[in-house]
Amino acid sequence: MNIGFFDSGMGGITVLADALNFFNSQNFIYYADTKNVPYGIKKKAKVKKYIFDSVDFLVDKKIDGLVVACNTATSIAINDLRKRYAFPIIGMEPAVKPAVEKNNKKGKNKKVLVLATELTLKERKFNNLVKKLNSRDIVESLPLSKLVTYVEDKMFEEKKIFKYLKKKFKNIDFKEFSTVVLGCTHFIFYLNYFKKFLPDDIKIIDGNIGTIKHLKNILFNKGFSLNEDNKKNNINFYSSKKSDKDYKKFIFLLNYYNQNIRRNIKCL
Repeated sequence: MNIGFFDSGMGGITVLADALNFFNSQNFIYYADTKNVPYGIKKKAKVKKYIFDSVDFLVDKKIDGLVVACNTATSIAINDLRKRYAFPIIGMEPAVKPAVEKNNKKGKNKKVLVLATELTLKERKFNNLVKKLNSRDIVESLPLSKLVTYVEDKMFEEKKIFKYLKKKFKNIDFKEFSTVVLGCTHFIFYLNYFKKFLPDDIKIIDGNIGTIKHLKNILFNKGFSLNEDNKKNNINFYSSKKSDKDYKKFIFLLNYYNQNIRRNIKCL
């Protein structure tokens, strides 16, 4: 089975790496729109065109299902993508619901802080989600779009990352929050930095594992054969720049994630 993964750049590697824990014997096709990254600071109409161009590329590769491993792309185009294509399409959205549920267990005096790109936070999809959960009074948001660029530049210098975080969080009183949501797949590369930077009592969550479990359930219900014993997954990488540098970056970041962050969680 061919499972497509699409992101504006390399952030979706965090979702792909987690998916490799849940599947075997599958052919994963990853497409990075490196020519147009980052999406989160661009005009919506332009980004929507980039998204459809990228998915059309994957359609030509005969994918059986698609993970839009980009919160910004999901917020802009997921409904339109599902109208155009017949195969299963799984999107990413900030894990606000589980964050609110965790927060309510801890006490109603605490809040949830959602970290994402500017475009994700402005989109109707995110704001409707918060409204649906009746949680406007406890959900706050903060854009951290520069982290996308840092990942694309393979920037993992702790001093520089912490300097940026200190600047962005300077007006945040951590005592008011119980949970932080990483609402961009790029941000998960900095999970260990957030753990070190944030107070110990703040829970950090993201939507990767829930997304992969959802993907597996949908494909199973569609009748696809998901796992065959003793057969390994295969990964094919493509980028809009068609650059050897992109491929080397992909390998570097996949290895970085597996060595430093990868969660050893199996899908039952």
